[in-house]
Amino acid sequence: MARKQRVSKGKTMRPNYFVFCEGETEEAYVGILRAHYRAPIHIITKRTLLNITAALVTRIKAAYVCTKNDRTFLMYDLDVPTMLGRLKKIPGATLLCSNPCLELWLLFHYAEQKSEMTSKECVEKLVSFVPSYHKGLIEPGMKQVLLQNVVIAVERAKTLDAYSNPSTTVYGLIEALGIC
Repeated sequence: MARKQRVSKGKTMRPNYFVFCEGETEEAYVGILRAHYRAPIHIITKRTLLNITAALVTRIKAAYVCTKNDRTFLMYDLDVPTMLGRLKKIPGATLLCSNPCLELWLLFHYAEQKSEMTSKECVEKLVSFVPSYHKGLIEPGMKQVLLQNVVIAVERAKTLDAYSNPSTTVYGLIEALGIC
C-alpha cells in the first residue's frame, strides 16, 4: 500500500508590525498593545538618536524574517520642529505622530483636548487624571483604562487635524491591528 504524499496546508505568516519610536513612554505603550493583543509587533527604540532615516529603517528590518504584508510605523513626538519633515522622507511608513507628545494620546483615554498645549502642560493634565503617572511608566490601573477606552480615544483623535497642535495619529496602529 503506497503512502500519500503530504500536502502543505498553505499557512502563511502573520504580518510583522515594526514600530520605530523615540522614547520610553512609546515603548511602554506599544508593549501593552503587543502583550494584550498578542500581536507580532517589533518595537525598535532609539532613545538617544532622533535621526531616523530610510536607510536605518531598512537596515534594522533586514535582521527579521519579513513577509510581503509587513507594516512599518514611525511613532514620534512633533515637539521638535524638523521631525515631521524627516519622517515624511521615509517611504512606505505610517506616521504615528503626536503633537506635542505621546501623552496627548494617553490623555484622550480620559478627556478631550482641543486647545494648543506644550509637552509639559500635556503631562501635567494627564497627571491630574493619573496622579501616579511618570514618563515611561504605565501602571496596571492606567493600563486597564487605556485598553478599555481605546475606542473613545480614537474618536477624539480623529476630530483633530493631523500634525497640528494638539493632534495624534497613534490610532493608525490601533486600526491596523484591527482593534477598532
